Amino acid sequence: MALQSIPDHLSPNLKILFVGFNPSIRSSETGYHYANPSNRFWKILYEAGLTPRKMLPEENSQLLELGFGLTNIVARPTKEAVEISKDEYQIGAEKLKKKISRYQPQAVCFVGKGVYQQYSRKRQVSWGEQAEPVIPGIVEFVAPSSSGLVRMKVNEIVEIYRGLHKYL
Repeated sequence: MALQSIPDHLSPNLKILFVGFNPSIRSSETGYHYANPSNRFWKILYEAGLTPRKMLPEENSQLLELGFGLTNIVARPTKEAVEISKDEYQIGAEKLKKKISRYQPQAVCFVGKGVYQQYSRKRQVSWGEQAEPVIPGIVEFVAPSSSGLVRMKVNEIVEIYRGLHKYL
């Protein structure tokens, strides 16, 4: 069975566009973003006060009602991000720049430093808002990956995501 990419959730006038690496196998199977049970994305958004309750992956399209969009730098599902090739990242970064230019979100939150590094080609990246955005006028915000593989404490990750309130 071939793995399927999952749909983006995009619309004009987004407050925040969340950008992940690529869909997990579980997301491919279900068709929902951040569907792997070990992924903490939905818990982090709720605990950071960005959603009124902890939402479920199958409610991912409802984020649009809150002004939040979802996409990935690479559409191809994999078990791990290390399976993504340099070419896929380059092509994905160009597609992502077009999406961002088209939809003009107030802020783009990169869910993982590695996602932003692949997009921006910058090696040194700090958490939070980036000083020199790739697309002038678009806020670029880097937050930790929500993957269960990330070794940061959840409360530390949540604190960084709280910085997104500035764009609401």
